[in-house]
Amino acid sequence: MSLDVASATPNESVAPAAVTRTPVKRTILMCKPEFFTVVYRINPWMDPALPTDTSLAVAQWQTLYDTYIGLGFDVHLIDPIDGLPDMVYAANGGFVIDGIAYGAKFTYPQREPEGPAYMDWFGANDFDVREPVEINEGEGDFLLVGDVILAGTGFRSASNSHEEASAIYGRPVITLTLVNPSFYHLDTAIAVLDASPTSGNGEIAYLPSAFDEPSLAVLRERYPDAIIVTEEDAAILGLNSYSDGFNVVIAAKAKDFERQLRARGFNPIGVDLSELLLGGGGVKCCTLELRR
Repeated sequence: MSLDVASATPNESVAPAAVTRTPVKRTILMCKPEFFTVVYRINPWMDPALPTDTSLAVAQWQTLYDTYIGLGFDVHLIDPIDGLPDMVYAANGGFVIDGIAYGAKFTYPQREPEGPAYMDWFGANDFDVREPVEINEGEGDFLLVGDVILAGTGFRSASNSHEEASAIYGRPVITLTLVNPSFYHLDTAIAVLDASPTSGNGEIAYLPSAFDEPSLAVLRERYPDAIIVTEEDAAILGLNSYSDGFNVVIAAKAKDFERQLRARGFNPIGVDLSELLLGGGGVKCCTLELRR
């Protein structure tokens, strides 16, 4: 099933009064970047000619891991595989709701082996694994917000995968079309700040220029109080963040986003993942939520 939302007036970006927020413990999956490097180019962020520092990537990832542990998250780890340098971006490995793990089927051959690797992990950890028919890149393009799944298309995931996800989960899926190749996954252009159905439609932040006009109409109608981030913060993948409903882990340099989050009653926590940014990933890319 799908939703068709009528056009709406542009978002005025007026912040509502801050509210009291309560963190919700998260269970997530991560992958240590022991084999991280950039040896091919499948997004605008990647340049094999630029040097990468695997030890620095590991150290920065460790800071993110430690941050999650400090927040009380239940963090699971999947073993990295030599020859799969992008496996650190665990969000792309699948999409998990109600213990059902919808596997990923990657666009580019360089990442294809990651799909089976993550599905093997899901199966070994008692998830109900659904093997994909359609091309999708997991939680990179599927975001659960309130009572719906926001689903990205345009660069990586096929729109047919949106129908597949809706059939698997029995939830409405809203298709959003990405138009800027620098924001090639939905989780680079939208941050889910509060996904709870008890908060209505949930709360998000997003970058308007990443979407086509019909998609913007949907976002403006459904999320009239969304945070609108600056181009500067989006350009360092500031939106590629992860929230527990109160604490929001973001790119350390996304200062205006940090300011807006504080004004809304969130607690932003900045981390530096600049080395992993060379592969086109940030906080959220390294974080796959496991919903039982």
